[in-house]
This record gives sequence, structure tokens and C-alpha cells, in this order.
Amino acid sequence: MLTPTPTGLRLRLRVTPNAAHDRIDGPETLADGTTVLRLRTRAAPEGGRANAAVLALLARHLGVPKSAVTLLSGDTARLKTVHVEGDPETLAARL
Repeated sequence: MLTPTPTGLRLRLRVTPNAAHDRIDGPETLADGTTVLRLRTRAAPEGGRANAAVLALLARHLGVPKSAVTLLSGDTARLKTVHVEGDPETLAARL
């Protein structure tokens, strides 16, 4: 779920679009044993709107600028990997 890197923190996410609220639900263990961070967003998965909403939600929650959160993989999938620039220990504590 959380992997420290020299420049920040890498997060594995499971995203649910078209939800009632934008929120971070917390850790979730998938059927294969992988642990991910579960997020929900009101945005529809059309034209990258859900991805943009997820990046904005993470930036707001972690107290970093939106430009510090980058989608690494999972552009069209529910399972995504993002990188957040900043101090890994501080970012992990905020989650």
C-alpha cells in the first residue's frame, strides 16, 4: 500500500468512481492478498475526470500541492499507483 521512495511515497489505490462522496476509506486487502488504499470519488470515469478527482483528493488530504501527486499506472483501471512528492514519513503519518 505505502512504499517510501527517495523523493516521496508511492501508493497503491483501489478507486470507486460515481460514489456518493469523495473520501478515503482506508486500507483494504484484495483477494490476492495485496493491500491497497481504498478511495471513492463522485467524478465519473470519463475523460480522466475520476483520475483528476483522486489526485486532488489525495493532495488535499496530504496537504501537498496537486502538482506533487502523479498517476504512475492504472489510467483506465480501478487499481492505480500514484507517487506523492514530499517527506515519506510525514506523508505516511498524514494517511
